[in-house]
Amino acid sequence: MSFPTPTPDDLIALYGLEPIPREGGLFRQTWAGPARADGRPEGTAIVALLTAADHSALHRLPTDEIWHFYLGDPLNLLLLAPDGTTSTPVLGPDLLGGQHIQLTVPAGTWMGARVAPPGAWTLFGCTMAPGFTFEGYEHGDPAHLTTRYPSEAARITELCRP
Repeated sequence: MSFPTPTPDDLIALYGLEPIPREGGLFRQTWAGPARADGRPEGTAIVALLTAADHSALHRLPTDEIWHFYLGDPLNLLLLAPDGTTSTPVLGPDLLGGQHIQLTVPAGTWMGARVAPPGAWTLFGCTMAPGFTFEGYEHGDPAHLTTRYPSEAARITELCRP
């Protein structure tokens, strides 16, 4: 049985997606757990859409974030670890080719993403426990990041936004 492939416009309408502040792309929070004593939710989940015309700007979070591939084209990630190492995993459906349908980004790791060329769009999700709050979001500074990770300067420049 096959199903029709949705378009980005279909997904925006279906999920009521809205722009992700500063980071880029579109999203909708689909779940937030009960509040903890510190005010953060126990966990959160979002569904997100990136098109080839946009990207997820480099940012880091204080807890692990799990990325999930749902539909569309593969998504190239750039991960800059606190220990100075870098990696470029791909979120996508080609499991035997090394892509991931689920990938955990460790706390404190700088992360950014772009739809893999020549792709058009990717629908993915992210979950966190404890949950996401905007106070925990740290936006990447290209000057700082290119100094710390010079081998990835071109990708860092491509994935940062003012």
